[in-house]
Amino acid sequence: MTVEIISVGTEILLGNIVNTNAAYLAEKCAAIGLSCYYQEVVGDNEERLEGVLQTALERADVLLVSGGLGPTQDDLTKETAAKALGRKLILHEPSKAAIESFFQKKGIEITENNWKQAMVPEGCIVIDNQNGTAPGMIIEDKGRHVVLMPGPPNELIPMFEHAVMPYLNSLQPGIIYSQTVKVCGVGESKVEAMIKDLIDEQSNPTIATYAKTGEVHLRVTARAEGEKEAKKLVKPYVKELKGRFGNHVYTTQEDVTLEKAVVDLLLANHLTVSTVESCTGGMLAARLINVPGVSEVFKTGYITYSNKSKRKLLGIKKSSLEKHGAVSPEIAKEMAKGAALFGKADVTVGITGVAGPDGGSGEKPVGLVYIACNVCGRIDVKECHFGGSRMKIRESSVSAALSLMRESILAYYSEVTFGARK
Repeated sequence: MTVEIISVGTEILLGNIVNTNAAYLAEKCAAIGLSCYYQEVVGDNEERLEGVLQTALERADVLLVSGGLGPTQDDLTKETAAKALGRKLILHEPSKAAIESFFQKKGIEITENNWKQAMVPEGCIVIDNQNGTAPGMIIEDKGRHVVLMPGPPNELIPMFEHAVMPYLNSLQPGIIYSQTVKVCGVGESKVEAMIKDLIDEQSNPTIATYAKTGEVHLRVTARAEGEKEAKKLVKPYVKELKGRFGNHVYTTQEDVTLEKAVVDLLLANHLTVSTVESCTGGMLAARLINVPGVSEVFKTGYITYSNKSKRKLLGIKKSSLEKHGAVSPEIAKEMAKGAALFGKADVTVGITGVAGPDGGSGEKPVGLVYIACNVCGRIDVKECHFGGSRMKIRESSVSAALSLMRESILAYYSEVTFGARK
């Protein structure tokens, strides 16, 4: 089946907000075997929106439309879709009751225009919105399926996962099952080269690569009559990928992030962690602290942006900074040592680099970053060269630091185990 993604909103068209809904929906559709050939963004204009809908109805089986379901006059999606499909709008009493309850719980007076959200195209399937006031709707018409969803991601995502995705799966013969193998510490081009033979020979299952900042995700997808059969098809491919990438595979679970994998590794080994950051300015600590349960392992986060703070907080000697410069493997190592001494943690990470756009030189260009990881006295130092904007370099540095933390912890226990056996 083919799907077309239509995002409604002048604020998206003008670039005032980033269209994360389209990226999310496209990825989810690919995971369940829907082919997406077109995406559109259209402003809050009835004539242009109707034209986009009519064109999409001629070339796609499913239209996923987000935005424009609110209470204001410029929220025209539902009205325009009903017009395009020759449906009239009727009052949906359960939605009206849900809107009334929503406002009562918040202690907010309901304005008259909010009842507009309870009007739905005749004959549609209404989807409850557990996180807002505008319900979703599915309109079935002559073999086409038009799905209308609210624009805010905190409303759209749960609605799609709990109601829309199961509906879309029900439209297809058999089932689609996917499992993702997440790889860190290996570049995208190398990953592709390592699995080129599998990609060249693929049929069912298929393997798709998705490059992320500092990592690569490999999605193995199979179609079969039932879930058990689909899982059976996927299993040997996942095993093969894990064999090829070894310890670079940090999870095969969709909901596990790189930072969660690192925190889980710390928890499993009863290790504490402290971070010390220069160019990343606390971004590594922030990613770690995003993980529930991290309070069991996270001790201290230092931001030592200036040389003075490196000396004062970490005990780094002025002579070392003058000899090597703040951006150097020696100082990254000293930062990790200082964090271990003063932060009293088992694992410490130091990051120093040139994030740009200024401050680079021929010897130390923008994008040069050194990361040191100290695990119980065993220290690894990594030199990285990143491109892109200042923010991109900082984000890449954090991902590389998480990857190095994981590698260093695994290497430490590998050496301890090997040494014990000897």
